[in-house]
Amino acid sequence: MVRRNFLLPMLFLVVLGKFGGAMADEAPPQAEPAAAEQPTSKFVRLKRDANDELTALQTAIVTFAKPGAEPGVSVDLIGAVHVGEQSYYDALNQAFRTYDVVLYELVAPAGTRIPKGQKASNAHMAGAFQNGIKGVLELRHQLEMIDYTQDNMVHADMSPDDFQKSMKDRGESLMGMLFKFMGQGIAQQSRAQAKGKNFDVDLLAAFFDKNRAIALKRVMAEQFQDLETSMAVFSDKGGSTIITERNKIALKGLSAQLQAGRQHIGIFYGAGHMPHLEKLLVADFGLQRTAERWLTAWNLAQPTAARQ
Repeated sequence: MVRRNFLLPMLFLVVLGKFGGAMADEAPPQAEPAAAEQPTSKFVRLKRDANDELTALQTAIVTFAKPGAEPGVSVDLIGAVHVGEQSYYDALNQAFRTYDVVLYELVAPAGTRIPKGQKASNAHMAGAFQNGIKGVLELRHQLEMIDYTQDNMVHADMSPDDFQKSMKDRGESLMGMLFKFMGQGIAQQSRAQAKGKNFDVDLLAAFFDKNRAIALKRVMAEQFQDLETSMAVFSDKGGSTIITERNKIALKGLSAQLQAGRQHIGIFYGAGHMPHLEKLLVADFGLQRTAERWLTAWNLAQPTAARQ
């Protein structure tokens, strides 16, 4: 049986992924005012109906600007999951066309341009897992669906050589990070069991559900509630290559675009990167959160016939 503490590392590959983008059932939503003095933003949430049934896994686009300033520079943190509904990526592509520039993640040589419809590689763990899971969950891969050929799409991430050098200098390895994440999974499993939940049973039942894709998505989506807390292990106590060092490259790209006079800028990275990026935007750029909006990445609603 698949143990619960292995499920969280799987989500690590879906939401973060070593190679990020490389490796919505609704119209684009209107901006909603952010809650005053909320200390940190959420970038992943579960949506439920009046009966507390899961209906969607959603990711956030959070806007930051100078407090009290006239309309001008704004930076949007666009959290992503790397497998999702086609409608999710359609909504993202539509949103991207509204920015002066969108800085995106991709561990690849500087200036890499991703061809439209690029297939994710099976040559590394993250890509292979994402390719496998998209079929099981009946989802699409980010690489295939995002239009990186738009003129305003700008690569802002490490090269493979820089990534490997940083990992070596820090004494890190991908397996080491997965084991660290598994430790978080064990702790999360204990908390869930204390509440009477058994994810092993839920996962096994989902495989035999007549609506298997939705059932599996629901089981996996439940784990996202603690994902941002779990990802914090890669950005505190000295940080990590996969979060803090790559985020520094993204914000170096942001500084360059601001100096070039760009005013409406998006940063499109895995949702696991966003809490740390938010801290840096506030501390180093003097920006504050001003609005947020949500896109449905996974549709979790059961078909009408299944609910009758």
